[in-house]
Amino acid sequence: MSKWSSTGSMNLNGLCLRAEITCLTTFFLLAGKGFTMPNFFVKTAVRTRFSLTSRDKATLQIRKFGNIYRALARKVDSDCGVRPIVVPKMPGVDEDMRNWSFFMLLEHNTIVNRSITSVVQSLAMGEEPEGPGAIDPKAGVMPSPDPGEEQIEAFRESVDTHLEVVSGLPRLRGTIKKRHPVFGDFDAHRWHCMFGFHLLIHYKQAKMVVQKAVS
Repeated sequence: MSKWSSTGSMNLNGLCLRAEITCLTTFFLLAGKGFTMPNFFVKTAVRTRFSLTSRDKATLQIRKFGNIYRALARKVDSDCGVRPIVVPKMPGVDEDMRNWSFFMLLEHNTIVNRSITSVVQSLAMGEEPEGPGAIDPKAGVMPSPDPGEEQIEAFRESVDTHLEVVSGLPRLRGTIKKRHPVFGDFDAHRWHCMFGFHLLIHYKQAKMVVQKAVS
């Protein structure tokens, strides 16, 4: 690959990522004051985005953000990773999530990842989600007080497992549905899209936490 194409590709990826974050921020800002539950317009925008996203594109986004989080993990050691960092208000980041360490963030994402994988698999097979797919969407996704660097491997495994599971499933669109606590009823396809979208929601927070923790 030429120097130009390599640099151009990196710049393009960076621009695309910034565009996704800007889009996400706009969604939540339109909800009104603060970053609380989105209004009807925002819900519709997210649902429409997922409907227009192909299965392959959703998979690529998941793989991309999995790699991004792994790159962030390589910047922290066991001491930096457990350091709680207070971040400013951010779209989609609740008040009780604003003082997390990087390892807490990874554990939260891992819990959500495994839950979404269970939901997608169940819905695609025409079954009601159970186990990880039926956890409390608020209390059940909170990290433990002091997770360690084992969360790096746990996160990696949760992403890889989801991609492997989804690759072996039949159609995802038009399945039975499970309600998302914010955006309404999702079929398996929209839940698959939600996997990468959730990683996007916490990316800005994760990046800031790592930057401040290692400085």
